[in-house]
Amino acid sequence: MKSRSSERVAVVRLARLFLPALLTIPTGQGAGPAGPDGKELIRHPGIVREDGQALAEGWLVWEAEWETARLKGEATPAGWRFGSPDRPFAAGGLQQTIDGIHGGRAYAVTARCRIAGVAEPLSSVMVRVEWMTDAGPLHPAGILVNGPRLQDGEGRFSEILVAPADATRLRLSLETRWLHEGTVVWRAASVRPAEAPAPRRVKVGAVYLRPFNSTPERNLELWCEQVDAAGRLGLDIVCLSEAILSVGTPATTSAVAEPVPGPTVRRLGEAARRNRLWIVAGVMERDGPTLYNTAVLLNRDGELAGRYRKVHLPREEWRKGITPGDDYPVFQTDFGVVGIQICYDYFFPETTRILAGRGAEIVLAPTWGTTFADADGRVEGRTVCRTRARDNGVYLVTSVYDGDSLVIDPLGRVLATSGGATGVFHATIDLAERQPLWWVGEWRSLQPRHRRPGTYPP
Repeated sequence: MKSRSSERVAVVRLARLFLPALLTIPTGQGAGPAGPDGKELIRHPGIVREDGQALAEGWLVWEAEWETARLKGEATPAGWRFGSPDRPFAAGGLQQTIDGIHGGRAYAVTARCRIAGVAEPLSSVMVRVEWMTDAGPLHPAGILVNGPRLQDGEGRFSEILVAPADATRLRLSLETRWLHEGTVVWRAASVRPAEAPAPRRVKVGAVYLRPFNSTPERNLELWCEQVDAAGRLGLDIVCLSEAILSVGTPATTSAVAEPVPGPTVRRLGEAARRNRLWIVAGVMERDGPTLYNTAVLLNRDGELAGRYRKVHLPREEWRKGITPGDDYPVFQTDFGVVGIQICYDYFFPETTRILAGRGAEIVLAPTWGTTFADADGRVEGRTVCRTRARDNGVYLVTSVYDGDSLVIDPLGRVLATSGGATGVFHATIDLAERQPLWWVGEWRSLQPRHRRPGTYPP
């Protein structure tokens, strides 16, 4: 049996992985200036009365149904304080219901609290918005507001949310759970009309191209033609496949290996600059005496903006002497944060999970194969790729040689597929869009909060 202290160490490790990314995801929905009619809608934003002796009018305490799992709460001059050192898994919170909400309008939601001695603020301290009608909530899970952003012991939540068309009310819930020996003091909350956040639309594309009886030089020409096609379509980023100089040629891995940057990267960079788009492409990288299976990221100016070295190697690669990478970097672009994985990496769920935890909104996956549809009752590559996107709430773009190149959304839906044809296949996505699962809620913001790493054995 694990001790409570060992579980808390594991939770802290989880926080180091997920907390920085989730609290800085550029959703385009951070709390901005309220609109001209931005009147405060919360009754008593300070939560407690001015004398600090009781909860202010409009606020209600909610408690866990099970009596021994209820947090202890009290009014203090600093705010409403929760803590139950003798009940490590107790839960409770505060809530207020606001009438007069207008469907389709945007509202800036903020909250502040003091957090002390809490191992995992991301899991233990939350702010939830439930859009409602007179009949009740429109979605059973509501939406978790972005945060807490931590600074000097204070946690801040802020986001601009657009009310669903049917909404007439809003319930704001300040939620606290599983504090162990820690305490949380809720200090203030606010809901104000605001200007709607701008969408963050991105045109993303996958390529299907499988050369035959070719040469490395001819392959590179063919891939640059696909980049030019992506440029004519107005794409922001296009994903090419794995080992683009090798497929369909008799060339050995050693023969096509180059430094990064090298001739191939420079040629792709010219195509990126010519078309003013980002490119992800798989190459064989020679780094001194070491060989890697690498994917490069090139920006709109054709510059090398990042590289990822394939971590998980099948026998066909390690027997050739390819060295595995050992990290999962993410990269800031002018439209959002992207991560990269290569082919066999998708067999391992940790790969996409770590990229998403580090802030990736889109995962680009140069792949040899496969994304075949399920057959004979077996789960094949298409379902696995859809599952990786769904598990982590990310867009996944994969370009393959066996199967179909795909663009997949955070709910696992295929937005674009090559369907056996050659060319560029694309979709326009909105990185600011919230996509909740029924009942559970928006998985991208929820699953890191609900993970229990301390319970997972090695």
